[in-house]
Amino acid sequence: MTLVTLFQKIKPFARPYHKLIIGALLLTLVGSLTAQVNAWVLLYAVDSISDMVRARQTLTQGLAILGFITIVLLSKELLNLFVQFGQKYFGEKLRIYLSHDLAQTVISRILTYRLAFYSPSANQPGKLQTRIDRGVESLSRLVQNFFIDIVPLFANAVVALIVMFNANVYVGLVGFCTMPVYYYVSRAQARKLTSARRRIKRLRENKSQGILSILESIPVIKSFIREDIEEEKQMHLQRILTDEQMRIRKTNFLFDGAKNFVEQIGVVAIILLTTYFVLTGSMTIGAIMFHILLFNNVSAPIRRLHLLYDQMNDALIYAEGFFDILESEREVEQSGSYRPDSLQGRFELRNVFFTYPGNESPTLHDISMSILPGKITALVGLSGAGKSTLINLLDTFHLPDSGEILLDGIALQSYDRSFVRANIGLVLQQNHIFNGSIEENIRYGKPEASAGEISQAARKAFLHDQVMTMKNGYQSSALSLSGGQKQKIAIARVFLKDPPIIFLDEPTASLDAVATEQIKNSMDAIKKDRTVVIISHSISQIIDAERIYVLEQGHMVESGSHERIYEQHGAYRRIFDAMARSLNVDKIARSYEKEAAPRL
Repeated sequence: MTLVTLFQKIKPFARPYHKLIIGALLLTLVGSLTAQVNAWVLLYAVDSISDMVRARQTLTQGLAILGFITIVLLSKELLNLFVQFGQKYFGEKLRIYLSHDLAQTVISRILTYRLAFYSPSANQPGKLQTRIDRGVESLSRLVQNFFIDIVPLFANAVVALIVMFNANVYVGLVGFCTMPVYYYVSRAQARKLTSARRRIKRLRENKSQGILSILESIPVIKSFIREDIEEEKQMHLQRILTDEQMRIRKTNFLFDGAKNFVEQIGVVAIILLTTYFVLTGSMTIGAIMFHILLFNNVSAPIRRLHLLYDQMNDALIYAEGFFDILESEREVEQSGSYRPDSLQGRFELRNVFFTYPGNESPTLHDISMSILPGKITALVGLSGAGKSTLINLLDTFHLPDSGEILLDGIALQSYDRSFVRANIGLVLQQNHIFNGSIEENIRYGKPEASAGEISQAARKAFLHDQVMTMKNGYQSSALSLSGGQKQKIAIARVFLKDPPIIFLDEPTASLDAVATEQIKNSMDAIKKDRTVVIISHSISQIIDAERIYVLEQGHMVESGSHERIYEQHGAYRRIFDAMARSLNVDKIARSYEKEAAPRL
């Protein structure tokens, strides 16, 4: 990304605040003029006092000069007080507003992306967060500093050069000639640091992701006593990051020394040249200090040129990642416009292939199946067979590589995406619980739901009685609940949403036996006259399905009713028998027989 490209990308965000920018620029013009006042006052003071000394005049006669100088300088400082306040206020306001707009825009954007966007390792949550935070910070800070620091300094330099040339062409040339040398050194400094800054960017992203991974995996880390390993991983990253930072500082110190040397050469040249003109009688003594102060106004912004390059390079580096997120057009979820009055829930998959981003081989191979409306369809298979992937395709989270998916005879991609999802209830094995109350989390299924509807949904999910034992009831924090209770919240959301199509991916995986039975009874009620697709390792939930599809390594290998495919002695029978053995069904059956025998 070039600097021109960067400003073109920032322009739409800065355009609404053009009045702030114009105000800052006008204040900059005033400030650049007042910055030269000290040089003029010093010239006037030195020459006037020199004349008085030669004329042997007294202090009383010089009071008028001192009074004039005092009034001018204090007036200038008073004016600068308002100018600097306005510049800082406008700049800070611009930075805050830009930060708000940039952050909100990228959040709004990533919410429109397909799940495929979040699959690659480069887009892990910690890395995305660092990229967004650093991008917003560097871009907004760049705009602020550009109008508050950079533009005023360079305006001062230009005005000072004009004054120098107007006073003496030769002295002005000395000041002018130092600028390209200073620029060349600063540019070389920036180029040398660019690759290091890119490495630091990647290291910061990896470190953020590592910390997030630790926080998410604390129970596992502690259970295996692996604190030392995780600490060493982070220490290794921190060592590399520290070395890179020190390398950057070392480079900066070397180049800063070179730029100071160039500046001092310019000062020496100004002193020698103005002294020569004083001795030849073509310049007054006050002009020496006059030109030195003007040269300082020229060199000050050049002296800070490396800061400009630092900010520019930071902005360029982090802007690349930030705008990559913002402009990932291919990742935006595509939506059709078809919105029928109602959905029957008949899905048809025809020769569907699907591959996750970053994977070489497909996860699903040539899948063809039918899901009948108002019926229960079960997906059975070992872990990694592709069951959850099928759910993701049906819920439009992913798009197939090839083949087609029809809903009620219409291509799924032709439907309005929001309409489809509004008619689907989804319960996963691990459901996300938001930071908030139990009521807020259940209401996520229907934002306009009343308190009565929420409690009714909780009752159906067998959660209400447990909630009422809590001190704050439905206002209790949802994050403090057990895993099973959180699962019940997810189920309550579906009861509240009341959709015609339901996808259940291991819905009772986190529940105890009693809760599982309670939820099964509730689900039996909600399944009635709805299209239900269920993934489960529970015999009781699979055996009730009208149609069962068996997957192995992404291939559809068997389908039919329980009785039919069980008699085929294939993959389904192996899985079903393994489930039965894991439940120790024989022993359970004998226990029932013993219990029933005396009654006979």
